[in-house]
Amino acid sequence: MNIWLTLCFCVLVVAYLLGSIPTGYLAAKLLKGIDIREFGSGSTGATNVLRTLGKGPGASVLFIDSLKGVVAILIARELFNFATAQDLLPGTINVDIWLSSMVALTGFFTILGHSKSIFLGFSGGKSVATSIGILFAMNWQVALICVGVFGIAIAISRFVSLSSISGALAAPVSMVILNQPLPYIIFGVVGSLYVVWRHKSNIGRLIAGTESKLGQKVDVDVEQTVNPAS
Repeated sequence: MNIWLTLCFCVLVVAYLLGSIPTGYLAAKLLKGIDIREFGSGSTGATNVLRTLGKGPGASVLFIDSLKGVVAILIARELFNFATAQDLLPGTINVDIWLSSMVALTGFFTILGHSKSIFLGFSGGKSVATSIGILFAMNWQVALICVGVFGIAIAISRFVSLSSISGALAAPVSMVILNQPLPYIIFGVVGSLYVVWRHKSNIGRLIAGTESKLGQKVDVDVEQTVNPAS
């Protein structure tokens, strides 16, 4: 039991560190020599990279941040398979509950790392792309529903923030509809609320009518500080 719990702890640490890799920050430093946190919304996520650096870097950051979520869940599952093969699991546990719980916890720590990166003084992105990667690794049907909701919302509103919130809120509903394990549903509820909370400044700008729409860009040659209206 102690060996199993130690392995679980190690996976959660790896998941947090993996999530903490500051893809958007590194892209901005490598391509423009700037700190992305000083431009646009101040986020290191794909949306701010898109507005600041363009479509190519934005798409690359989106892909890599999503991949971080997929890899983290795959690591958790491989650990579980290893522990099962080596007979490290306690004989009295419910295998399905342990696996789904481990996957859900790994997901939590990954999105926490993305939004509160230890490499950036506990700042970061808003965990949307990483969450999508996690959902695809958990259940691709849930992920497709969330992406579909996001797509419909962005087509109608052109607000990335509103669309991200809509997609996030679709996660727990989809989990319930598709009869997912309880730990997955809990992840869906807590994870979606966390994503909404990370968008609290965007919500304020949406209410005030100052939120930027998809396609609006940040002039990195002129703007030197975070623009609260971005």
